[in-house]
Parts: sequence; structure tokens; C-alpha cells
Amino acid sequence: MINDRVPRSLPPSSLPRLALSAVLVVGTALVGVPALMSGVPPGSRTGPPAQAVPYWPAGRAPQAAVARMLSVAEQQVGIREDADGGGTKFHSWYMETSRAWETAARDGHSIRAYANAPWCAMFVSWVGEQAGLRSTVGSDVYVVTWARRFQLDGRWGNTAVPGAVVYFDIDGDGGEGVYRIDHMGLVKQDNGDGTITTIEGNTDNGRVERRIRSKGEVVGYGYPDYPAIWGPRSGAPARAAGAGW
Repeated sequence: MINDRVPRSLPPSSLPRLALSAVLVVGTALVGVPALMSGVPPGSRTGPPAQAVPYWPAGRAPQAAVARMLSVAEQQVGIREDADGGGTKFHSWYMETSRAWETAARDGHSIRAYANAPWCAMFVSWVGEQAGLRSTVGSDVYVVTWARRFQLDGRWGNTAVPGAVVYFDIDGDGGEGVYRIDHMGLVKQDNGDGTITTIEGNTDNGRVERRIRSKGEVVGYGYPDYPAIWGPRSGAPARAAGAGW
């Protein structure tokens, strides 16, 4: 199941398996939920236009950063969750981060609630961390909150450009704007036939996979502020962008 629509009042033991699959959309040359759950106060669902112009010049992110993201993501293909829908290294890592404490407090959960929670967003968060791009890509557990952040930063649009984070409405069960989102991630390639090739964590098969998705399922794309210049020896970004992730 790919679904992030869980009432905030449910205890950790009641959390169903939510497949927040992480889809990394990277170019060929390289590479709704309730407002309370999304961390957005009720009544604040308006926000910037959904059709913002892509930030990256000529529709392409800095290639070194995008290539690094894709390389890290590709190496995870095949990793599976356990019988309870958790147990991955992505869960373990996220639960040990300071960001987990922030999101748990924001959404009214305990850290334990993440042990068997949907992990597509955790997957993207982990990949960003391992690629040295966490402050650029972001880090969260809820797809709507993450999409809203891209909107508020003016980095949201409807073009499948290399390196974008893609947000889906897989179940098509209604909602408005970003509140339809139930699945997320990064773009590997626009296939030019109405589909995109992706890398996703927590698919309906419970693992990291390459997938081909219809653009008809896409709600929108977030465009991380990938660094244009990387440190010559460390391989880390020469600058970082975006605080509070």
C-alpha cells in the first residue's frame, strides 16, 4: 500500500504500513493527508502557485551532485523491509537523527512510531545524507510536508527535469493539491512517452526498486538547490543550502 493518510491520534502500534516510497528522478545524462500529519497548521493550505518555473537553468541540475545522488540510490536496489514493514537501515538511521526528534514532536508521535513506518521519505533522506547533500535535498518522514517545503521555497513545478524529487498520487483517492500525495522520491529519466524511470524505496513490493511510472500519477516535482561547486578533495559540497532539514 502506498498511503500516508493516518490520523495523528493513532498510537505507534496502530500505524499501518505506509508506503512513502522514495523516487529519485535523475536525468539520462546522469543519472491528502490531514494538515496535522503534514505539520501544516489547519487553514494554511493555500501557498505558492503549483506551476512555478523550474529553478535549474536549462532544466538541468549540477551534474556532479545529481550523479552522486543516483550512484548512492542505485546501490540500494534490492534492499527489502522485514515482515512488519520496517527493519531497514533507512529506519535505523532516521530514528537516530536529530531530525527524527523534530518530526516526532511536530506530528505528535514517539520515535518508536518510525520503526515500522513507511520509508520512502526515509530512503530519500538517507540517500541525501550519504551523498553529502542532506541540507540540499531535505529530510523528513511525511511526503506532504516535504512537498510543501519545496513550494514555500519556490522550487516546485511540473517538469520532470534531471535530479528532481517527484511526488505521486498513486491511489487516486481524492484530495486537493499536494494533499493528494502518497508517494515520493528522485527522477532517473524522462522516457519521452508519458512515463518516467525512477528509483524508489518502499515500493508495493516492500523494497528498493527501479520503476517506470506514468506522469499521470505525478502531483509535482521539487527541485533541490544542488551545489554547483564541490570540494576538490572531500567530494562534499563546497556550500550547503537550506537550514532546518
